[in-house]
Amino acid sequence: MKRILFQGDSITDVDRNRQHPEATDGLGCGYPLLLKARLGYEYPGAYECLNRGLGGDRVVDLYARIRRDIINLRPDCLSILIGVNDVWHDLSDSPNGVDAVKFERVYDWLLTEVSAALPGVCVMVLEPFVLPGPATQGEEQWTVFSREVPLRAQAARRVAEKHGAAFVPLQEKLDEMSRLAPATHWLRDGVHPSEAGHELIAREWMKTFRLLGI
Repeated sequence: MKRILFQGDSITDVDRNRQHPEATDGLGCGYPLLLKARLGYEYPGAYECLNRGLGGDRVVDLYARIRRDIINLRPDCLSILIGVNDVWHDLSDSPNGVDAVKFERVYDWLLTEVSAALPGVCVMVLEPFVLPGPATQGEEQWTVFSREVPLRAQAARRVAEKHGAAFVPLQEKLDEMSRLAPATHWLRDGVHPSEAGHELIAREWMKTFRLLGI
């Protein structure tokens, strides 16, 4: 059985059981759970799914727990969605975001160390995204989000290409679907997905995963 590890921030975390991550609710209630269900149905007994996403994480936080929450778990496939908090945290009263240059540098370190520790691991880099919503649409907020999140997305794509990782585009699909239903139908606050938003992520993830032949 091959192990798939989902990593990221609250978009991946989604209220997972952190005290008992191996429990039935250890995958949370977002796209990792949807993907476990889909993989379990389409490929019975072939994959084990783990979720170690952590709400509030920036790329530097994910890098800080690389040993405990990635390398020690020895996944066959590592799926990462990170980047929006690197922007969002700069909009607090005590700014603590990660600029685009450092974001790319640390992401590069992360994949370099993972590849060295886990030769042959398959890595899937998911594109960070944002839409207009209650958390992103203030006068200052949207100017920053709409400028800075694409910079993190571009950096994530470059890092994926450098390391031969699969890149899962998400922003264009969210933009497309937002022409069919309001942005908040997909991302409740402009950042966190609704049930429909998690389904969108899961479908785009599966498109790429099927091509990898893991």
